[in-house]
Amino acid sequence: MNYEKTVLLKDGQKCLLKSAAGADGEAVYDLFNLTHGQTEYLLSYPDENRFTVSQERDYLAEKAENPRAVEICAWVDGCLTGTAGIEPVGDKDKVRHRAEFGINVDQAHWRRGIGRALTEACIQCARQAGYAQLELDVVSANGGAVALYRSLGFEEYGRNPKGFRTRGGQWQELVLMRLELRP
Repeated sequence: MNYEKTVLLKDGQKCLLKSAAGADGEAVYDLFNLTHGQTEYLLSYPDENRFTVSQERDYLAEKAENPRAVEICAWVDGCLTGTAGIEPVGDKDKVRHRAEFGINVDQAHWRRGIGRALTEACIQCARQAGYAQLELDVVSANGGAVALYRSLGFEEYGRNPKGFRTRGGQWQELVLMRLELRP
């Protein structure tokens, strides 16, 4: 799936939102490792990244050809500041209407509107792909993200009180959220 749009951030800077391509593999790989070391709110730690740069390139090239998936990069002044994407929950008839959403933004660029812009872009792409529902899990302590998703129409449908366990042994509750995209 292809996506491209330039948006203005809260500080007036331009941000290019563009579908990732294989050539973005190294930048996406580096951003993944950076962001996954900046917060306990993401699914994994940097050392759990099982991709190489070459595998990341191949993954992004394959995803770019998939009409039901997208990975969008947020570029500010030529620097990759965040990524977000959608993927099908599965290919079976009973779940073909559902897509999963994931996002990561460099902490140095939080609260600039990049997360909102990426989320809105993924919602648009999910609608374009024909999904009826977009889903995500978010750590309940991540109040800013929960508020963002609610402001865009996501509704909570459950909680998993022991959804994540940090390496420090702390449990993190996950809020399960979904957005209906069509009746």
